[in-house]
Amino acid sequence: MKHTLHQIFHSGKFVLGFCIFIVILLIVMVYPVLFPYPPLAIIGQGTFFAPGIYVNAYDSVHAPKYTLNLEDAAAKRIASRLSEDDRVAMQEWLVGYGIPQGEIDINDTAQLLGLWNTHYDPKAQIPGLTNAKRNYYIRLDTALEGLLATEDAVIAVKNPETGALEAQGTIAQSDYVNVGQVANVRFLPLGTDNFGRDILTQLVAATRVSLQIGFVAGIIATLIGLTLGLLAGYIGGLVDDVIMFITNLFTVIPSFVLLILISFSIGQERRGAVTVAIVIGFTSWVWTTRAVRAQVVSLRNRDHVNLSKLSGHSIVHIILNDILPYIASYVVMALILQISSGILSEAGLSILGLGPRTTEVPTLGLMMNWAMIYQAYVLGKWWAYLPVLITIALITFSMNLMNTGLDQVFNPALRD
Repeated sequence: MKHTLHQIFHSGKFVLGFCIFIVILLIVMVYPVLFPYPPLAIIGQGTFFAPGIYVNAYDSVHAPKYTLNLEDAAAKRIASRLSEDDRVAMQEWLVGYGIPQGEIDINDTAQLLGLWNTHYDPKAQIPGLTNAKRNYYIRLDTALEGLLATEDAVIAVKNPETGALEAQGTIAQSDYVNVGQVANVRFLPLGTDNFGRDILTQLVAATRVSLQIGFVAGIIATLIGLTLGLLAGYIGGLVDDVIMFITNLFTVIPSFVLLILISFSIGQERRGAVTVAIVIGFTSWVWTTRAVRAQVVSLRNRDHVNLSKLSGHSIVHIILNDILPYIASYVVMALILQISSGILSEAGLSILGLGPRTTEVPTLGLMMNWAMIYQAYVLGKWWAYLPVLITIALITFSMNLMNTGLDQVFNPALRD
């Protein structure tokens, strides 16, 4: 056993896959302890907040102010509200209004805004201007208000008696606050999804649930395949014929199609994570059965097996003590592949809307389903789907690396 483990952990592919998988497991276990946020809690009133650090604006007003004179502060402030695309769009409107293009310098912010403020009219009839474009210009005009202002922003509160606004303080353009001194700050490294939920917290919880589904499905499929393969391969005869007949029936029907039909018949309300895992396991045992049977057929007439027969040992004793140890490494590799296959099957089902209930726990497939339904890809919200794809790829890649490494250790034909 010690020599076998030594060989396994000297396989570069197995070690790399094992390390990737252990890192994923550690993140899944440690993150909820450090950040015990509910994965499906709606924290944002809006859709697809971009990744970043979110500082409470109300608290930042009352935080200690620090004066920093930064040279590029004004340029960055203007660029954040007036992009290059906005400048080109303003030029197009002005040209359509009748201003000669040669008189418009989109790089001169003051001149461009001067022309815009002088001539822009939301009711003007510009040739080829669509309603969507007209609304865009209205929003842009509102955003440009006070862009070049140098005055301080005034903080005012309403007088409860007169109803008039009374100045309580000012905020200069050179005033800064220390994020560490603001009471409410939330770091969203992956932003939020279409429902306003923290994607990172959701991704960690979804990875945990998908791994659980994969392990349950993989164990069930491997146990069924191992049991039927051992019986068919060793006993043979009528038992072998019956088992292989059933196996061939399941082989003819694509397992994923069968999985879809069973999941659909169960119904949304009864499809929990465990139920989906069991269904996947009961539809994924076929290739394990055929492979185990082939291994057992090659072992059942070996000398040590014949000697055990002559000694009067029972079939169960022979299978468990004289055959199973010789195919144990193959069973472990089959289990790894079944776990990986189970995770991918759940993802495929959930994308089709046939995965676990959406109101209980997230899964990687459900996150992909939500991103697809709410057009995250079309809208360019990469943080809603790309981390999920990378996570699925890393899990399956690590497991396939471990399987390849084990195959190189236990298969003499592949040894260096």
